[in-house]
Amino acid sequence: MNRKKKINETFKRKLKKANSKLHKSNKPKYISKADRALLDQKEQEQQEQTSEQ
Repeated sequence: MNRKKKINETFKRKLKKANSKLHKSNKPKYISKADRALLDQKEQEQQEQTSEQ
């Protein structure tokens, strides 16, 4: 009984990992606070350049 249970558990574990790789999350990728600040700074610089022209 224990051997069958162990085999089934390992099979289910592998199946679960395979399914999780197939279904990607719709959650956006995490961007750190420092990276967000840099992105905001770049956007502001671009807006200033376009407004000057």
